[in-house]
Amino acid sequence: MDTTLQDPLVGHVLDGRYRVEARIAVGGMATVYRAVDTRLDRVLALKVMHPGLATDAQFVDRFIREAKSVARLAHPNVVGVFDQGMDGTYVYLAMEYVAGCTLRDVLRERGALQPRAALDVLEPVLAALGAAHRAGLIHRDMKPENVLIGDDGRVKVADFGLVRAVDTQTNASSGSLLGTVSYLAPEQIEHGTADTRADVYACGIVLYEMLTGGKPHDGGTAAQVLYQHLHEDIAPPSGQVPGLAPELDILVATATARDPEQRPADAVALLAQARELRALLTEEQLDAVPPQALADAHTGSEDRTSVIPRTLGGGQPAEGGPAGEDALNRTSRLDLPPSGPPPSDGPSSRRAPRRGPRRGVLALVAALLALGIGAGVWYITAGQFTQVPGVLGLSRTQAEQKLHDAGLDVQVRTGFSDVVDRGKVIRSEPKLGSRIRDTGTVTITVSRGPDEVKVPDLEGVPLTKAKRQLKELGLVPGMVRKEFSDTLSQNSVIRTDPEAGTKRRPDSAVAITVSKGEPVESPDVTGYELADARQELRDAGLKAKVSPRRVFSEEDKGTVATQSPTGETELAEGDTVTLTFSKGQQMVEVPDVEGLSTDEAKAKLEAEGFTVDVSKFFFGDTVFDQSVDAGEEAPKGSSVTIRVR
Repeated sequence: MDTTLQDPLVGHVLDGRYRVEARIAVGGMATVYRAVDTRLDRVLALKVMHPGLATDAQFVDRFIREAKSVARLAHPNVVGVFDQGMDGTYVYLAMEYVAGCTLRDVLRERGALQPRAALDVLEPVLAALGAAHRAGLIHRDMKPENVLIGDDGRVKVADFGLVRAVDTQTNASSGSLLGTVSYLAPEQIEHGTADTRADVYACGIVLYEMLTGGKPHDGGTAAQVLYQHLHEDIAPPSGQVPGLAPELDILVATATARDPEQRPADAVALLAQARELRALLTEEQLDAVPPQALADAHTGSEDRTSVIPRTLGGGQPAEGGPAGEDALNRTSRLDLPPSGPPPSDGPSSRRAPRRGPRRGVLALVAALLALGIGAGVWYITAGQFTQVPGVLGLSRTQAEQKLHDAGLDVQVRTGFSDVVDRGKVIRSEPKLGSRIRDTGTVTITVSRGPDEVKVPDLEGVPLTKAKRQLKELGLVPGMVRKEFSDTLSQNSVIRTDPEAGTKRRPDSAVAITVSKGEPVESPDVTGYELADARQELRDAGLKAKVSPRRVFSEEDKGTVATQSPTGETELAEGDTVTLTFSKGQQMVEVPDVEGLSTDEAKAKLEAEGFTVDVSKFFFGDTVFDQSVDAGEEAPKGSSVTIRVR
């Protein structure tokens, strides 16, 4: 049913200027309409605060603050605000109208996006937030509903209704916090404070959702989602989308670190990282087609900005949620048919029971019925359940196999641990021994090791062993550089970047510089035959490679014409020198230049590749003799003398 027709504002001219034409969307604080500015004759979006909130001075102040804040941001990816005013009980903002849809609409329709598309949306969002952050403002309510995608492909950030100056409190005087539970940063929940890194955290959640089609935290109540924000790391998107580039996992993990100190400082810094990451991805990785999107049961009222009691964030998940969170408070019910047979009616129910053989049949039926009822009760109370096996301390592979053998599905998350080795299970949900329905899902948390790792001292360690040590600590071997060393043997580590002893988060890259050994001077073997050239290079500790190409050269045919690198170059022991052999000198027929002028003769000879010497007799300018007769062959590049008089 089209509820737009029932909206009292549709068809109304607000403040004598803005004619309301249609309702676009309803949010937690306001309703957005498409309207026409009758004074300037242009279409715009009219955001009208809910009448129930218009009597609250705090909400009105927040509304007006949005207009003033966004008016300070002249950025192509921020929805502009044109006007702000009040008409009776209606408090409104007149804003830029973006014909198109929201990112939430795209995710509902298409599910997970290709990495290229996800980054194409993320980058302008970060550019818009970066402009706000550099202006000293934070958004505080980033989510797919506030990302508008125009029909022309432009991406704009809307709804700065919760905007505040950096480093201000996020909680209202009532002790509650404002925001959308799925995108709140841990510090917003626990301490009620937010800075630019809270927006960075929300953008990391949005990126995860674009890559997987679902939110990273799932719970029956808002309290459970808030609890997960506080106590669980965001799982790598590749756990839901196999084959996703690991660099995207790193970008999500960096943006959604629970400790704000470990996140990029603001949206500008995260944008720089996103662009660097994009440059590292191949076309195949950018255009990887995700599998069918995750089913997301939380796309309803949970995505509205809500007032959430602060007490929900501090402890274990509560059973109930705040008003307006009905999509998070679904319960399931197993309806069972009556255990007894249906009552019979009609004449037969009034007959006296027969005696004799029929009594035995009835007894058998009764016994079977009792057995069936007993089996049904057993199945309902115990038969359809199994106990969660113990997997703590097992490797991820072992744990998955054990759970699959028990008929259970597995979901994997990761978390830091100072006591459990990297790659082994820290905990399972439900816990060991808990009853779970057959084919249910057990979530295991696999250790990423300590949340900070010291870069080890690898000086003198062979490169292969050094890489293995870094991986065991949870670090990523990065770029390998080589340089000469008089003290360390070839392929031994000289140093790392960052240097030994530096603390880094797991999955951080460590660049390695290894030794090429002492330098070896390459001998000059031009003019050598193949066997002699190979022996000369072998004696110097170098290898010879013969190029299939042959070139004309002043060197004798069958000898080395050129070498690469050239002679007397410093190389590492075992390096390869490429040898190109000579076809001998190129012979060219000498043209007839007698009777020509000096300039004509020179031009004709030089065109054939000869150099020309001129010998003059008296004061004439006509060639009367040439050192090589016309029609004879001479090496290309050799000299021909012409005599002129």
